Amino acid sequence: MSKAADNRITGRKQASPAPFDAVIAAHAEALTRQLARADGRFSPPSVPRALRRFPTGEAARLIGITDAYLRQLILSDEALEPEKGPAGRRLFTLSQINDLRRRLARTRPGYLHHRRAGEHLQVIAVTNVKGRSGKTTAAAHLAQYLALQGFRVLAVDLDPQAALSGLFGCRPELDAGMGRTLYGAVRRDGAERPLSEILRPTHFPGIDLVPGHLELMACEHGAGPEGIVGRVAGALASVGDDYDVVVVDCSAQLGVLTLGALSAATGILVTVQPQRLDLAGLSGSLRMTADLLGAVLRDAGGAPRHDFLRYLVTCHEPADGPQTQVVGLLRALFGEQVMTHAVPLSPAIAEAGAAGRTLYEAGREGLSRQAYDRAVEALDAVNAEIAGEIAQAWGRAA
Repeated sequence: MSKAADNRITGRKQASPAPFDAVIAAHAEALTRQLARADGRFSPPSVPRALRRFPTGEAARLIGITDAYLRQLILSDEALEPEKGPAGRRLFTLSQINDLRRRLARTRPGYLHHRRAGEHLQVIAVTNVKGRSGKTTAAAHLAQYLALQGFRVLAVDLDPQAALSGLFGCRPELDAGMGRTLYGAVRRDGAERPLSEILRPTHFPGIDLVPGHLELMACEHGAGPEGIVGRVAGALASVGDDYDVVVVDCSAQLGVLTLGALSAATGILVTVQPQRLDLAGLSGSLRMTADLLGAVLRDAGGAPRHDFLRYLVTCHEPADGPQTQVVGLLRALFGEQVMTHAVPLSPAIAEAGAAGRTLYEAGREGLSRQAYDRAVEALDAVNAEIAGEIAQAWGRAA
């Protein structure tokens, strides 16, 4: 006899099942507690990360001086002497490289890339409403390239999947949690917090992070999303004195936070895979972005400061004929707004990403020297082009 039939015969009242929302909430809470207790068995352990050290030649190149001049500086002041590796080679941390920049900037300010009086905060929104367009890879490498050049960078992850956060060693569910995203700074329900209390340092000197988290999806369903759009710029401005550049990895959805980032941006970087199907999707997404962003700006009653809009070709194979045709079409349509350089489809970038690192962090360790050098050269060219746009916006020589 079934349990339901037995209940009818005996007169016992069957308990009502819990609503699905309560069941799902209970499951989420139980899983979160279990992951916290698992101590890394179900998710990567939180291992302290540190950026690699740089040999003399690479350190000199980053600073913009010759190897000989760097050695001369070290000989003139033993406090500048870095530690040495197993082979007796000098190895510099990025913090030591920045100390050298500050020393040189006493007489030549150009060695220090910090903003100067009258130069506005650069907010670069990296966007594409299609997933797997290389957006997060481009954002992470841009943020790290700028930090390597001596800029003070804030990286903001607006993707609920938090891939950018993962590249900076943050496990959002365990290390960040609710209220530790940009949404926590722009909500107005009594649980908001200053952005200065939300951002966190990273293992990469010169970069702080505002993590992503699934809670970012909540702002799309909360009360008053229109107000959220306008509050993004204010939240970023509240910490702007501490940074030169903000790099925002936008969500692949045109939600209120992405629109807020686009309206706050001084530079917009649209990633494009050179495939015909991607072009069709790009056409619709550009039209939708224009319509929504236009409505936001009209409601705000003013135009923001947009210094540049650029299309960045990603996952590029120069020897591929159809891709070459697509890139040619983009250049014919958008002219100089298509960046000169492109992010290549590179096994070195893919291998570093699979290990949870960028190519700038990985170094040549475990990678083909030739493949690594080619990929780094391409990424440097892309990011130097963007740094040139920043310099132009500030009225400096690139």
